[in-house]
Amino acid sequence: MLKMIYLGGKSSRMPADGPFIDALRELGELTLIPDATHISESERAEMIRQNDIVLTMWGALPVPEEIADNPGRLRYCCHITGELRRYIPKKIIESENIYVTNWGDAPANNVAEGAVSLLLAVLKDLHMRVANVRRDEWGDSDPRYASGTLEGLNVGLYGFGVIGRRFAEILHVFGAKQYVFDPYVKELPDYCTKVETLRELFEKSEAIAIHAGLSDETRGSVNAELLALLPDNGIIINTARGDIIDQDALFAELEKGRLRAGLDVLAVNDRLPEGHPARKWENLILTCHQVSKIGWPEKPWELKKYEKICLDNIKRFINGEPLKFIMDIVRYERST
Repeated sequence: MLKMIYLGGKSSRMPADGPFIDALRELGELTLIPDATHISESERAEMIRQNDIVLTMWGALPVPEEIADNPGRLRYCCHITGELRRYIPKKIIESENIYVTNWGDAPANNVAEGAVSLLLAVLKDLHMRVANVRRDEWGDSDPRYASGTLEGLNVGLYGFGVIGRRFAEILHVFGAKQYVFDPYVKELPDYCTKVETLRELFEKSEAIAIHAGLSDETRGSVNAELLALLPDNGIIINTARGDIIDQDALFAELEKGRLRAGLDVLAVNDRLPEGHPARKWENLILTCHQVSKIGWPEKPWELKKYEKICLDNIKRFINGEPLKFIMDIVRYERST
């Protein structure tokens, strides 16, 4: 019988029961330890070796690196959610004996919808308009209003993975002109124009949407020099990772009122200290890394998309079929 194990940490988000756990148990024997922090790393490694699949996700304990050299029975690390680096060591990705997958395109719709929502809200100055009404002001007299339309807007996409591609599909309906910078993408839809440098992207764009992964290559890549290329009232949307932007440079532009932004993510830890002046800027919308969250309507009986992908891949593993969303070293290095 197929054997699977999950070893959680203090902040494990693996459900203890429900439709996903029931579906996993239908596929094989599942050992579920919600909090395994009392177990030593060497003991955890030995437990993993007794299983065919190790499951990881948000809040799981990392798979010990020694598994790469001595996997025992293990043949598959199924990472149920997205970010891998804190859970699966690079050495395991490089192993020829262990498959590694993650949730693939599961978050594409949610994050792309969130990015489009932020773009529209900033473009229409909704944050400022709501603030004015709450101050008992009315009408269109505020000289700061710079409301625009997506039709004909020059939008630059920094990164064109599954989320960037879905974002572009949605934006196309509104008639935006789209430019893409992603040196690793070979083909684009006919409604997108590829540019060769990040500088060229900023030169051509009135709004920038960031969809790149965070890596040594992208960290701090959106800097003061590039931001200065955007026109007055230009827009930055970031639903990827905060550290891709030089946050001090962006905040300097926002504080002057020259640019506008919708940020779901922030540098370092996705938080601003209490009392930080940026919390009150009306040309900035902050959504606290929650813009893609789905909480309504509640459907606890339904499997989430990333759970369906996990279950599908386990079935493929059982049947000897190709797995989806395999994480090789190239994809791992480019990913957050």
